[in-house]
Formats: sequence, structure tokens, C-alpha cells
Amino acid sequence: MGIKDFMLRQVLKHKLKGVPEAQRDMIMGVMERNPEFFKKIGKEVEKRKKSGQSEMEATMAVMREHQAEFQKLMR
Repeated sequence: MGIKDFMLRQVLKHKLKGVPEAQRDMIMGVMERNPEFFKKIGKEVEKRKKSGQSEMEATMAVMREHQAEFQKLMR
């Protein structure tokens, strides 16, 4: 595990601190297996935030658009 991976895991743990540990581990595992999907999600959220949406609105809208793909990854 490189420093970048370590830092990513620490940020995720902080952001997901209210999520049960088993679910948090599952989410982090999915992110490690398919980082390109999450980079795409992040870019789309940032684009929406720049257009005036709040972070929560932008995240919810993008996740709704990619819900089917995310569900596939979670299996």
C-alpha cells in the first residue's frame, strides 16, 4: 500500500465515520477495485458544485444517475 492509498483510506474513514465498519470496509473495497468510476463521480460532483449546486445536492444527483452501475459494483 502506497502513501496515496493510505491517505485515501484515512480520508474515507473520516468521511464515513457514522457508517458501520462492515459497510465502510465494503465501500473502501469497491473504491479500491474500481477507482476510475469514483474519479468520474468526483468530477461530475465538482462540475455541478461549480454550477451552483450544494455538495449534497450534487452528490445525490450524480449518484442517482449512476445508481445501477454502483449497485453492480457493490455485489
